[in-house]
Amino acid sequence: MTDEVRLDGMDEAELNRTIRELCESKAEEFRMIGYEQATGPEIWECVSDKYHKKGTPALHAIVNDILSLKVTNFMNFITLSIYRGEKRR
Repeated sequence: MTDEVRLDGMDEAELNRTIRELCESKAEEFRMIGYEQATGPEIWECVSDKYHKKGTPALHAIVNDILSLKVTNFMNFITLSIYRGEKRR
């Protein structure tokens, strides 16, 4: 990946940092309601799972996907990952 300036005015490093911070914030929200094992990288893994088929959407759609993630959807993703034998980080 290069550090080209993106259409939204953010370079790749800034975009990655912003997404990482949003995912950490969502993981903290989940931990506050009792899901102690939730991590930022797992939140991103869950949210970005659907991007493999359709491609990465615009920044506003990514932000919406992270902030609107429900704990039930997250737990379903984690459970299916475990059943598939995918390693949790």
